Amino acid sequence: MRILFMGTPDFAVASLRRLVEDGHEICGVLTQPDKPKNRGHKLAPTPVKEYALTKKLAVYQPAALRNSESLELVRSLKPELIVVAAYGKLLPEDILNVPPLGSINVHSSLLPKYRGAAPINWAVLNGETETGVSIMYMAKELDAGDVILQKSTSIGETEDAQALTRRLAELGAEALSETVKALGDGTAARIPQDHEKHTYAPMLGKELSPVDWTRSAHEISCQVRGLIPWPCAATDVISGKEMKLYAVQETGEETSARPGTVTAAGKQGIDLACGDGKILRVTELQAKGGKRMSAGAYLLGHPIQR
Repeated sequence: MRILFMGTPDFAVASLRRLVEDGHEICGVLTQPDKPKNRGHKLAPTPVKEYALTKKLAVYQPAALRNSESLELVRSLKPELIVVAAYGKLLPEDILNVPPLGSINVHSSLLPKYRGAAPINWAVLNGETETGVSIMYMAKELDAGDVILQKSTSIGETEDAQALTRRLAELGAEALSETVKALGDGTAARIPQDHEKHTYAPMLGKELSPVDWTRSAHEISCQVRGLIPWPCAATDVISGKEMKLYAVQETGEETSARPGTVTAAGKQGIDLACGDGKILRVTELQAKGGKRMSAGAYLLGHPIQR
């Protein structure tokens, strides 16, 4: 099938790779423009662009889609199908309507739950035990199109959003492969979403970072895991200065200490009292201006006086 692919981050690479491996004709790849990266602020290509160039695919990076030039570009490529995976911009209807088989999206949630920009993070933040991917027809309203195929998976008790993203990328690629075959065979389903049951997963912000130790150990664990790799949960109760938390462990131990109190510190980590009377152990952290490291390594240079 002749496919125009649109995507930007690592999550999207798995879907593009699968389309290539399945033997489809990729008539073009649209991705976000190169952006400055790291301290040198050198322009860096998107992960999708990097992969596409290794396969000698034609790459296009329009600054905007809502103009006649972008529409003419898409028309000139004559795709039978447009596949979108985390492109990063809303697509205008005139572009969505170009291919005869329509435009489909690889979305990392079980729609109608978690429409929006950060479905994986919010599933972890909210303590969900299951999530998945949805392949849907794209519509004018965000993530509201009819669903073609869904695949579900459990969320691990200690799994963070970054690890879950990697797994869902592969699950999405698998679901996409099955969907494109069904579209080609004329057997693809079209299931309207129950719009009354939809939930929203907005973009993440730094206002989500501060840890409230009066919450339960499990809620704080979900916060830490859900905000990986950005913006990360943060606290100042360990050293008096703000530090990022990268990994924690629910020990199951109980304490009568005031929430936010360090109850133990050693090789295994730093134990803190939570609002439900349970202990949460910090096992990986990053002090401001420092490197990400194990809590045990941090304590070697910064012993905690209790």
